[in-house]
Amino acid sequence: MIQRIQTLYLLAVVALGVALIWLPVLQLVTPDGQVYNLTALGGAPLEGLWGLTLTTMLIPLMALVDIFLFKKRLLQARLNIFSVMLCLGYYGVLAIYVWLAKMSLTAEWYINFWASFPLICLVLTLMATRRILKDEALVRAADRIR
Repeated sequence: MIQRIQTLYLLAVVALGVALIWLPVLQLVTPDGQVYNLTALGGAPLEGLWGLTLTTMLIPLMALVDIFLFKKRLLQARLNIFSVMLCLGYYGVLAIYVWLAKMSLTAEWYINFWASFPLICLVLTLMATRRILKDEALVRAADRIR
């Protein structure tokens, strides 16, 4: 399991996803000078951040589940595609929260470096999917030779 390169890619996705839960991805500055840091667990004066929390927690959870499905390569590849959609959905949910904050607070927003973690997770997940499908092709080729 650990000797496969896609497992290392998925472990990196888990590490980045868990770190993303507590790191501030967005900073809101109101006209009166108040600064709010938006994390997956909240932090801004917006109610109902459950969408951002859910997508942020599902990304590393899906990668962790994916690691242990190493004997079911096709299911693993399908779950990776779902994880890619989650990473893209994260940015959609983040855009909605930025828009809501800008409307309700009339605040300026600044994206932190940590907001790039889902994009890095997306690339790592695609690299893992490619290696998983390569392994599956290798196993099928070996079965044909027998």
